Amino acid sequence: MGHLIYGVAPAINIDDRMLQHLRAVIVTKLRRDESFSFTWDDEPSVHGDDAIPGRGIHGTIWISKASSLYFSFDSRFDGPINPVWLRALAESASANTGLRPLPEP
Repeated sequence: MGHLIYGVAPAINIDDRMLQHLRAVIVTKLRRDESFSFTWDDEPSVHGDDAIPGRGIHGTIWISKASSLYFSFDSRFDGPINPVWLRALAESASANTGLRPLPEP
């Protein structure tokens, strides 16, 4: 399980493969000086067996070139990048709702 750490906010738990793809989209957008929102919904199971179903962590952050981001991975990523998934994530980042984790096509 990887983590996206945004400034001093708590780490956002994201699967390593998903985080690799999100990182590619985020870095590309920031290189282009494009700001965007990122919204996530943690699964309740991430927070322990006593978590209430449907009551996971939900949040939105604004990402810009002034953002302090740190990508941390639990394991080395050796798999191929899925270009179809990258396009879907990039399209979501450019939409009014902003970037959000999407299932891999």
